[in-house]
Order: sequence, then structure tokens, then C-alpha cells
Amino acid sequence: MKIKKKHPRYASLMLREKIAQGVEKGITSFAGLAAHGRGEAFDYLVGEKTTESAKKSIRAAAAMLLLAKHPVISVNGNTAALIPKEIVQLSKSIPAKIEVNIFHASKKRESKIKAHLLKNGAKEVLLPENVAIKYISSNRKYVNPEGILKADVVFVPLEDGDRAGALLKNRKKAIVIDLNPMSRSAKSATITIVDNISRAVPSITNMIGQYKKYDKAKLNKIIMGYNNKKELKEALKAINKNLGKISKTTHSGLLFPSKKGK
Repeated sequence: MKIKKKHPRYASLMLREKIAQGVEKGITSFAGLAAHGRGEAFDYLVGEKTTESAKKSIRAAAAMLLLAKHPVISVNGNTAALIPKEIVQLSKSIPAKIEVNIFHASKKRESKIKAHLLKNGAKEVLLPENVAIKYISSNRKYVNPEGILKADVVFVPLEDGDRAGALLKNRKKAIVIDLNPMSRSAKSATITIVDNISRAVPSITNMIGQYKKYDKAKLNKIIMGYNNKKELKEALKAINKNLGKISKTTHSGLLFPSKKGK
């Protein structure tokens, strides 16, 4: 499908097309289509831009990834379809290992995701083995002993709430990207970035480039000054503010009927 750059929904439609192509390639599950649609709706609500609260979360995430002893980037089908090159760039900038982890069990799809990431520049991609982390019953409990099992910080874009909470119970820190500040993932994570993954990941990579000049004390100060609950509240405020702007610019006769007409 060809989409003209002048189209007002160009960026959003391009991401939607990547997800559709991911399904065709066997990288993304059909359930991933629904998940992407839900995220797209929330992106409208945040104004399709990186908010100030998201920027604070991005800075804290960059600092945490640089301070980690064994950082790992967990990749599912949607992430691989949407931003494979950006994930590879992020892994190299930290550096961090990349591990495939999907909700719906499929060795075939795991292998296809790995091949897709290697094609996009990854040097190594780990796959789950018959080793499980505690406190979770889904397929996402299976991990690689040299990856998530060993990790102290796990970057899990587009995460499900069960595993985000389980990672913390396994004494790991979880950095999540979730456009819904009310989700289980958002509320369970150590750091939640309420932003579109296509904007957030390149921003983290850029921030890491800047923070590499900082010493550990300065990086720790950034993390200590961060409060995830506070930034989730700020994200909700940004959504409410944006909805207020939308309501003012919408014709009263459409979504918001005038009381005078009654």
C-alpha cells in the first residue's frame, strides 16, 4: 500500500502498514493487530507527540540502561515489525543483549523474529530456552539463561502487565513503553514511558549518546529524581488537557451537541 507523505495520517498509517506486513511475514500475531490499534487510539489522546512526562521517563530510562550490569532488550512481534533497526541501534549504543519473548507460544515465529532482527543489523539475538522466571504462568516466563534470566534491567517495550510485575518480583528492574498510563504494565514497571515506541526508542538512543559523558553519580542522581507514579499522573493530565483542546475545536453540532438546540 502506497501512502503519500502529505497525508495527515501518514506516520500513523505507515506504522499500521508495518504491523500488517509483520503478520504477512509471520513475525506479528493476529492479536498484535488489536494491540496496535489500542495503542494507536491512545497515541491520539496524547496528541501524537512526546509529552514532557515522557521525556522525563526517557531520561531516567537512558540513565538506568547505562548503569545496568546486564541490560537486556526484550522484543516481541510488534516491536520487531515496527522498529527493528531502531532496536538494534539501541542495543549497540548501551550495549545490551536482544532477546525474543512473545506471549503466544511459537518456535517458528520466534525464529522468524530473530532472522528479521539479524537482517536489520543485529549481531546476536537470543531465543527463550526451557528456563523460566518465577511468578508468571504464560509463555513469557521462558527466557534465555544468558539474557533475561541473568539481567538486572530489562527493557520491555509493548509489554504485558503480568510479566512486568513478575520481572520486579524476580528482583529485576523493568522499563516499559506503554501508551496507556492506566495499564497493568504502566503501573507495575520501574519506569514507564507513555509514548509511541517509534518516537521513544530513538529518543532513548540519542539520550544515551549524551549520557555516556556522565559519571555514575550523575546518572544515579537522574534516577533518584524520578518518580514513576508521578509521571503516570502527569501523562493522564496531558491526555485530559489534549481532550479539552479537542472538545473546544470540535463543532458543537457533531460530537458535542449544543444545549440550545434542545
